[in-house]
Amino acid sequence: MSRGVPIVRPSGSLRPAPRRTWRDRVHWATPAWLCVVAALVLTVIGLLAIDTTRPELVPKQAALLAVGLIAAAGVTWPSHRLLQWISWPLLGLVLLLLVFLLVPGVPDAVVRPRNGARRWINLVVTDFQPSELAKVAVVLSIASWLRFRRNHRRLWGLIPPLLIALVPMGLVLLEPDLGTALLFLPTAFAMLIAAGAKMRDLGVVVLLGLVAAGAMTPLLRPHQKDRILAMWAQVRGDTTYVDDIGYQGERAMTLVGAGGLSGHGGEQASRLVRWNHLPEEHNDMVFAVIVTRWGLLGAVVTWGLFGVLAGAGLMVAAQCREAFPRLVAVGATTLLVSQMVVNTGMTIGVMPITGMTLPFVSAGGSSLVAVWLLVGLLLNVGLRPPSRLWRESFEFGSEDDGHG
Repeated sequence: MSRGVPIVRPSGSLRPAPRRTWRDRVHWATPAWLCVVAALVLTVIGLLAIDTTRPELVPKQAALLAVGLIAAAGVTWPSHRLLQWISWPLLGLVLLLLVFLLVPGVPDAVVRPRNGARRWINLVVTDFQPSELAKVAVVLSIASWLRFRRNHRRLWGLIPPLLIALVPMGLVLLEPDLGTALLFLPTAFAMLIAAGAKMRDLGVVVLLGLVAAGAMTPLLRPHQKDRILAMWAQVRGDTTYVDDIGYQGERAMTLVGAGGLSGHGGEQASRLVRWNHLPEEHNDMVFAVIVTRWGLLGAVVTWGLFGVLAGAGLMVAAQCREAFPRLVAVGATTLLVSQMVVNTGMTIGVMPITGMTLPFVSAGGSSLVAVWLLVGLLLNVGLRPPSRLWRESFEFGSEDDGHG
């Protein structure tokens, strides 16, 4: 018999009341469902956009969607304590995989180089990109570190959580993968703000980061420097790089402009993309295909869906009374929105080309599964009720704090 509060029957006998399980107390009315719906609609838009230019990839992408949904369902049910426990082994595994990608002498059949980058491990049936899993690991690990801590309220206390983001960020930069690396710091900063870190301390970190970034500029690879120069030339109307490093960006902007208000429909959009020879149209530049096919309205719908996802994700965080899941919700939401901003920004010419996928939309297995894992974490936080015993998660006052 389960133990619980006795129930007095008319006959006078006592019987323990059944203990309520977590599933009996699920908060089904949660804004996290809006995240799921927005992600599903974005994935369907992605399938239609991929079908516009690469219809042969649609069955594979649909199969990967099924894997992503299963992965999302898998992370919906574990307790927060279990997620905290696995965060550190997961981060360790990710770091080992990122180092493995950089080990000299690993055969190309195992680590497949593409365009000079070593980002993918061959799993025979598909390629696996460890940097995508690193996004999930960093969110969980920073949230686990900050849980009920107060030392991040001082400047030196910011070092450990920032290192959790900077170490994988550095390894990803060495692949090289500038686009993915750009996502770690905004995510870490958003989680620190949500944890009550002082803005003046974060301002000092930003200032030091800008100085360090300027000092490290000579370490950028030539093509990375050229992409920044190409973007700046593009903003000024200079066509110097149009036939070289700026070709992809110029083609993407041409197609975005050609979409007009309502686009051209599937067949005409397919011809326009093909005639303009847009590289990576099914992947990094899929947003240009969306605008070509559905015009400005398609762009607004896409941005609007990400807005719904962002608003619902932050509502999930606001409604959560416990530290770890609240930070997970903030980190997952920030990462997804930051990735969208970078991808669409480089497509319309306001950010340099960095090789960044559009979440839920671009073709690619590792990316699709990773973003659905983040949605699964948001649903986990939204569905799971708080513990019976809980405390205020963080402090946000300006007074000095201890080192607890």
